[in-house]
Amino acid sequence: MNIAVLGGTFDPIHRGHLMVADVVCEQLAPAEVVFVCAGQPWLKGDRLISPVTDRIEMVRLAIQGNRHYRLSAVEAERSGPTYTIDTIHDLKAQVSAQDELYFILGWDNLLDLPRWQKPMELISLCKLVAVPRIGLRVPEETTLEKLLPGLSKRVILLDKPEIDISASIIRERVSRGLPITNLVPPAVEDYIRKQQLYLKGN
Repeated sequence: MNIAVLGGTFDPIHRGHLMVADVVCEQLAPAEVVFVCAGQPWLKGDRLISPVTDRIEMVRLAIQGNRHYRLSAVEAERSGPTYTIDTIHDLKAQVSAQDELYFILGWDNLLDLPRWQKPMELISLCKLVAVPRIGLRVPEETTLEKLLPGLSKRVILLDKPEIDISASIIRERVSRGLPITNLVPPAVEDYIRKQQLYLKGN
């Protein structure tokens, strides 16, 4: 069976993340989408992020009730920086040899793939599902091949959804006392409020 993997810092998880998962389900029909909450993202070492326990709980609240969605804490359970290649190895060890993993990422991250840990090994272990980023053109096959030989054969390029929501905007709105009702699921909004996340000084 096919299993889609959606990783992220999820600080916080928002409706854009869920829209991406919904579109992947609609177009690729995976058996499930596994949400992997990053522990210590190596590309975000320059900013403070919320405790992983809070971020995991927000993901759990956001996907509860959807039988096609599953939360994995595999990255949070590892110490040190979070690398996708390690996560894919861990997840493949949990499924059968016949199962295919599809790792979801944005067009921008796809173009940045050579900077990732062991990118050639990564594309040999899983297929990539790349979703749009506002302001970017769809990557061309020749561009992908220049980045990594064989990459274009391991990527599925989706043309939707185009998401105009970011976790940084949500954090900024919370810190200023502005509403986020349409940006996150109600249970996540309630958790942020009760835990006083993203308030200045916290």
